[in-house]
Amino acid sequence: MAILENIRKRTTVLILIIGLALFAFVISGVFSSNDFAGGKVGSSIAEVNGEDISIDDFRTKVETASRSYGPNFSSTQLVNMVYDQEVRKALLNQQFEDLGIDVESDQIIEFVRTSGYAQIPDFQDENGIFNEAVFKSAIADWRANDPLRYDAWLQDEKAIIEAAKERMYFNLIKGGVGATLSEGKFDYKLANDKVDIQYVRVPYSSIPDSTIEVSKSEIEKYINNHKKRFEQDKARDIRFVYFEEKPSAEDESSVKEAITALLDDTVEYSEETDSNDTIAGFRNTTDMIAFLDRNSDAKFDTIYKAKNELPSVAADTLMAMGVGEIYGPYKDGNFYKISKVMDKKANGTVKASHILIAWEGAERANPAITRTKEEAETKAKELLAEAKKEGTVFTALARDNSDGPSAPRGGDLGYFQEGIMADEFNDFCFGNPTGTIGLVETQFGYHIIKVDDKQDVIQVATLAREIEPSEETINTLFTDATKFEMAALDSEAENFGDIARESNYTVRPVNKIKEMDENLPGLGSQRSVVQWTFNKDTKVGDIRRFNVNNGYAVVQLTKKYDKGLMTPEDASATALPEIRKELKAEQIIAANKGKSMDAIASDNNVTTSNASALTVKSPTLPGAGREPMVVGTAFALGEGQTSGLIKGETGVYMLKVTKKTEAPNVENYSTYANTLRASTAARVSGSVYNALKDKAEIEDNRATFY
Repeated sequence: MAILENIRKRTTVLILIIGLALFAFVISGVFSSNDFAGGKVGSSIAEVNGEDISIDDFRTKVETASRSYGPNFSSTQLVNMVYDQEVRKALLNQQFEDLGIDVESDQIIEFVRTSGYAQIPDFQDENGIFNEAVFKSAIADWRANDPLRYDAWLQDEKAIIEAAKERMYFNLIKGGVGATLSEGKFDYKLANDKVDIQYVRVPYSSIPDSTIEVSKSEIEKYINNHKKRFEQDKARDIRFVYFEEKPSAEDESSVKEAITALLDDTVEYSEETDSNDTIAGFRNTTDMIAFLDRNSDAKFDTIYKAKNELPSVAADTLMAMGVGEIYGPYKDGNFYKISKVMDKKANGTVKASHILIAWEGAERANPAITRTKEEAETKAKELLAEAKKEGTVFTALARDNSDGPSAPRGGDLGYFQEGIMADEFNDFCFGNPTGTIGLVETQFGYHIIKVDDKQDVIQVATLAREIEPSEETINTLFTDATKFEMAALDSEAENFGDIARESNYTVRPVNKIKEMDENLPGLGSQRSVVQWTFNKDTKVGDIRRFNVNNGYAVVQLTKKYDKGLMTPEDASATALPEIRKELKAEQIIAANKGKSMDAIASDNNVTTSNASALTVKSPTLPGAGREPMVVGTAFALGEGQTSGLIKGETGVYMLKVTKKTEAPNVENYSTYANTLRASTAARVSGSVYNALKDKAEIEDNRATFY
């Protein structure tokens, strides 16, 4: 009572404290909540069986992954990759904890010994072999003298411990995987027992789909009977009109005119000299490098090029021109170009093949080569004589004998210009005509060389200007996109397509977008569009304009799919064919009940067919496809017996077993049992993890932050 009395006396103070606390809570919420990605600091990116995965740790790991993978992965791809890793880690760690799985130092060392870490030179003895004492000494040395490397090792050690636990966990499961000799024998017979049948098939396609009526309640019943097949995640449908930022015909003409104007000399007034100066154009300039630096989007390339290295639209013309001649303007991709031949070299590039015979100690020689230089010379001369024989295929000779990396390509080195190869090799190739075969020695070994081809090369200066949309074009595009957006917003939601068609715009649909999708067909990487469609405030029919790659997209949300079972409307595309098949099977069975095979064939205008050497493991009927129920029924019957009517994959069947051939017994079925055991063990890791994930309660919050 005394306590209650004290509380009553302090009621005003308590109300004030509670009010301030609530006010602080609201203010805190204002500053901490954020509609943008990454706003909810301190929350979890996911919850796995009640265990949180911290968003802060997750972000650190995404940053680390970003440094490792660089530009090869988008931010969303990195997030998804790290998320999968963290969920896997959480699920397996829960298993390790439940089962008491842990690793000791000797197990860590054993893991290092049998993994890629054993190849680290600091862990190897003088013979290049992993040594436990050397390993421990290296770690101790890092700890004392190289703290940065030691810290990096501690992170590696964490990964090693996790990997060692995984290995132990999966090995324990694999240890329980077995296959008896009886199972081996059974598997052998499934693959080798054979049956021949005569059958008649009434295909489901003999009844038109239009004659089969399926009600909504039948679809609902089918969905409930096959729930696993019709489960769906949250998804969205959209449609959009894309306003691409691309040059107009006027922009192209403008670039072409501008580049053409640079071809000839121009006269400009100079205030410094109070006179007119002549400015050399592309045709007459004596300093091509400086001219292209000032006027071109492509610099002067001094490298000589063969025909296949030139723009395909101009290659033939350029190769036929003389030095000083000009071609253009011509369009090459998104550029207008004018090209001038600056120099030309006849036979400036050579295509050659070779057979390399190396000796022990030659530069870059394979360590496995033990022949002496004298032995290499003898072999090279023998191969030279063989190569020069009429009818010898040089590529085959190179493939079988060359020590060089080009051996798999038949010794083909492709085209190369002077100065690329070793001097002796270079001089032979450029000093001999096409078809010559000879022998030279370099620091790499003896080379039997065949000169395959020679081509001219030219040095080309190219004045290039990119064809880009002008400011006027960009402004017009923005205006068009905005007008369409406003017109669509002012009308009924369903009129989006009609308004687009009136303006000759193409409407593109994208269906079943997932919450963590990034790429949208026709738009590329558009994470912001996906986030908008899943925003709780975005309603079906809403329209919004987005700045996208090279333009704008006016997007409309057309449908939302909730997580759970599909609706009959959404499931109908999958369910209807299956339901119709069931109903057709019932009709066919009812119409042919009690009939013989010949009568069924005659009444349904089909023929009786034969199939031989069928096995349970390959239940395929020629001309009908995979029919496991039909083949399985055949194996259940005796020779000469006839089945009843069977619901197959493509029709209703009746069959007669004409011959059964049992596979011959083998002395020992251990080989088949071992194969069965090995194939099952190989699937353990993936199967077990997928089973754990399917049974787990996982709350995915990625879309809240990214």
